[in-house]
Amino acid sequence: MARLKATHAALVATVGAAALALTACGGSSSSSESSSQDASSAPAASSAPASSAAADVAAPVGGKVAYLTASSANTWLQSSLAAMQAVAAPEGIELTEFDGQFKPGEQAKQIQDVIAAGDYKGIIIAGLDGAALIPDLQQALDAGLKVVMLNQIVGDKLDTSDPQFEGASASVLVPPTASGTLLGELTVEACADLDPCNVGYFFGIKGTPLDTAIRIGFDEATKGSANIKVVAEGESQYLGPDVAMKGTQDMLQKNPEINVITGPDQAMQGAQLAVEDAGSIDKIKLVGFGGSQAALDSVTAGKWFGDVFGAPATEGQLAMAAMIAALKDGTVTGGVNPLIDFPNGGKITSANVGDYTAEWAG
Repeated sequence: MARLKATHAALVATVGAAALALTACGGSSSSSESSSQDASSAPAASSAPASSAAADVAAPVGGKVAYLTASSANTWLQSSLAAMQAVAAPEGIELTEFDGQFKPGEQAKQIQDVIAAGDYKGIIIAGLDGAALIPDLQQALDAGLKVVMLNQIVGDKLDTSDPQFEGASASVLVPPTASGTLLGELTVEACADLDPCNVGYFFGIKGTPLDTAIRIGFDEATKGSANIKVVAEGESQYLGPDVAMKGTQDMLQKNPEINVITGPDQAMQGAQLAVEDAGSIDKIKLVGFGGSQAALDSVTAGKWFGDVFGAPATEGQLAMAAMIAALKDGTVTGGVNPLIDFPNGGKITSANVGDYTAEWAG
């Protein structure tokens, strides 16, 4: 069967139409976009009766799809999972979650388990190990499974949303260097009136492809600002405020001259608690990335300077839409950057925070 190419706009349109349809019916906010996808992009049948062709297009996909998450405890990926489940349900797809627990090497084993099971149609993966996952995913492709990447790069190029190996159906993610660039640009804005501007920088998990790329983008965006100096680093593990609260307390004890702290939303929640405890909430500017409800509330309240938006539910919807399209007719969606249509390119400040609606709690 010929492989078709779906556009970002087509996926967004079909997801949006499904959301409206489900809202009208009192259901969840994401749904059966795959039927619209097929109707608009599948080649016309030349000989089958119209009623038969329509029935084929409308027939639910059914079967099992494996979702390999980097961590089931991660609140961002929980939002993506809920969105994927809402899109999968009308198609009769059973979505089974495999927890990577942020353990390097774990997902390679899980991919082999999925292949060995013999009853899965596809894999959606929020990968931990970058390019190291490609050989196992190619084995899945050879076994007849469809593969879609979600949120995380699987490959060596950190500045693109495109799949980086032959045969993948889609890759739905913001290029991580782009996220870092936006974070750096907001930091430059926060530091505009400070010289020097001493920055405390939180990684999520230092050394992962995602965090390496974000830091590359951050450094590129800030290198032209001689007043900015990263004087302390921490690691928040993307798992909530507790670790970052302690990390911020350590930062401030060793570097009381810090002016700005930046990092993932989960880390900034912890940083806010520590800064408030230190009585410095009016002196230290916080810049997050993730676009969580906690971030939007804090920017609105003036407790954070800004944030980089993230759209985990949109990512989940688009990833499952791409998987359904691939299972139905072999459609290859390719790379999808979910942030390209958001205001100000995804940079949130007090001036535009009202333009955004959070897709996860934080």
